[in-house]
Amino acid sequence: MADIQGSYDDLFAAVPAALAAALDEGDVGGSVAVFVDGEPVVDVWGGFADAGRTVPWQRDTLVNVWSVTKTMTALCALVLADRGELDMDAPVARYWPEFAAAGKEGVLVRHVLSHTAGLPDWVWPVAELHDWPTATGRLAAQAPRWEPGSAAGYHSLTQGFLVGEVVRRITGRMPGAFFAEEIAGPLGADFHIGLSARDDHRVAPAVPPPSRGEDYTASAAASDATTASEDSADRPGEAGASPAPTALRVRDGNSVAWRRAQIPAASGFGNARSVALVQSVPACGGTVGGVRLLSGAGCERAWEEQFAGQDRRLGMPVSWGLGYGRFGGTYGWGGWGGSTVMIEPESRMTVAYVTNQMREPATDTRGLGMLMAASDGLRGLRA
Repeated sequence: MADIQGSYDDLFAAVPAALAAALDEGDVGGSVAVFVDGEPVVDVWGGFADAGRTVPWQRDTLVNVWSVTKTMTALCALVLADRGELDMDAPVARYWPEFAAAGKEGVLVRHVLSHTAGLPDWVWPVAELHDWPTATGRLAAQAPRWEPGSAAGYHSLTQGFLVGEVVRRITGRMPGAFFAEEIAGPLGADFHIGLSARDDHRVAPAVPPPSRGEDYTASAAASDATTASEDSADRPGEAGASPAPTALRVRDGNSVAWRRAQIPAASGFGNARSVALVQSVPACGGTVGGVRLLSGAGCERAWEEQFAGQDRRLGMPVSWGLGYGRFGGTYGWGGWGGSTVMIEPESRMTVAYVTNQMREPATDTRGLGMLMAASDGLRGLRA
């Protein structure tokens, strides 16, 4: 069995066992954390930080968690809403006037957080993701692909810029700085949106799935003919199929430029401990370790269903809250390659799993396995 480091409550022994099983099956490295009532009951890691399996995964190893970053950016918006500085029912253009261009006057802040704004696709060069004014300018000028609020389509790369620019316009700070100063800093969480050079040595680069190379790309549901046809029918003032989304490769996410950039939908770096700590805030009524970041009402706002139905980009039924996917009584989201965070407010539990080992999405059940293992431990804890 793989060697697992860290600590855990004996009731939750199934969680490190699940991590060991993943490593025994060939995964390179990863970490898992389970927090209950804002306190860690599992904080373990194992494997290696490099594809060559020469650098052991350490307690403070960081990994790109891809779309798990969206939950961090959403939390920034929820904090501002709780403070009365952001109105979820206001047009985005109230805070970002240039955004009203091309028929977007009716796009509300809640549409952006719930993937219903009609701006799901990044269709420009990957390099432009690294430049904040260019990226936000592109989106401000783009027409929506459908009537905002009428349908959902996963905004895989665009959501972070849309929410992040609203945060920047309100606070005068880039979203990474706001997150660091108002959320991660007070909590003592080792999570970063925009990574500094001093932390490069701690990064575990993403490892493509077996038999895949660094040109392995994220799949794009928007490329199918049915979705393109739906877009052209619903898109205000436009005709014809929508442009194909830009293919994002593993090598793009492993680049230094990606680490330095603020791509608040996909370029967050952390470990399971930091992810679980931050997302314990909404799990625990807004307060963790004596630090209050949200009111109880502010936490409940995150779970309010904004859309339920078929997602045009994911090609499956979804239920979207404000920045989080809804799964019955559990809320959270996962990232390309396998990293996952799930929150159970009723039990005040947060489960986070991060890994550098990517697997094919259709067959990747590791995050669910960690959640199920943690739920078994929770039943013993509450007995």
